[in-house]
Amino acid sequence: MRVLLIEDHKPLVRALKQGLEEEQFAVDVAFDGEEGAYKAETAKYDVIILDLMLPKEDGLSLLQRWRRAGMMTHVLVLTARGGIEDKVRGLDLGADDYLAKPFELKELLARMRALVRRGHQVKDPVLRIYDLEIDTTTRTVKRSGKVIHLTPREFALLQFLAFHRGKVVTRSMIWEHLYDEQDENTSNVVDVYIRYLRNKIDKDFEPKLILTRWGEGYMLRGDET
Repeated sequence: MRVLLIEDHKPLVRALKQGLEEEQFAVDVAFDGEEGAYKAETAKYDVIILDLMLPKEDGLSLLQRWRRAGMMTHVLVLTARGGIEDKVRGLDLGADDYLAKPFELKELLARMRALVRRGHQVKDPVLRIYDLEIDTTTRTVKRSGKVIHLTPREFALLQFLAFHRGKVVTRSMIWEHLYDEQDENTSNVVDVYIRYLRNKIDKDFEPKLILTRWGEGYMLRGDET
């Protein structure tokens, strides 16, 4: 999943970026409100992590502008301020969640996973497709009760397909959600990872779950397909 982190404290940015990337989030970074506004309005993100106290334009102003413009991206607000007023104000302006600094990375990750599930209207952390089980919390996969060992990138791709189950997703859609702005790969790398996934998820099982729609993209089999 692709995340925009808007935060001006560079040591915190480095720590959060590393932690998120280890969980296979693709992370873009902005260090002030102006840069954050540009990136948020020109790329598609699953979640925006927004600090309230930013140079050039503060987080509450950004949030208010985005919601007034109809932006639906989930926003998790970070605040170092002690008063509850800023938290209430952020939620009233359209924030989906907030964390007060300092916080534990594992709590941030849990809240991020919950926001991603909410964005896809999924409440259960375990996604089930036929005999396939994808645990988005422990990042484990089973098919017919057998544990399937996936690399972090393979898991991220499978999870993305599962969130869009029964719907075709294009190569560019997949690439945009799995790779950040610094990555030099092209959307063609998606075909390689689809092949890796098929060898692990479909090769020894029926029915085949990863389907190709020629000229369109890929999809994970739905109940009606």
